[in-house]
Amino acid sequence: MFRRAFWFTAGAAAGVWATTKVNRQLKKLTPESLAAQAADKAVEAGHRLKGFALDVKAGMTQREDELNDALGLHQDPDRPDNVTALPGPRRLRAIENTKTTYRPNQSAVTYDRNEDH
Repeated sequence: MFRRAFWFTAGAAAGVWATTKVNRQLKKLTPESLAAQAADKAVEAGHRLKGFALDVKAGMTQREDELNDALGLHQDPDRPDNVTALPGPRRLRAIENTKTTYRPNQSAVTYDRNEDH
């Protein structure tokens, strides 16, 4: 008799455990639960993407500073937009190179766009 009571109790416990397990899985598959899971995954992905973007931006800033130091470019604190300025001698050479010279041979050459077709 004890053997039958033991197996009856074991079967009932297994049935309750299986029913509970199945009900939990069914609740996970409801549309509301699936929508909540998708929203959680999207928020998590957004946080990871934001972290990646911040890492890229920090790396870009670091590399830009390294390149500015290597090229001798320095930030000019007097400029409101902090645009990188050339140092003195290079600035003069850059300004001198902006002067264009008149070439009479080039003015005689015309370009007709219709010839390309």
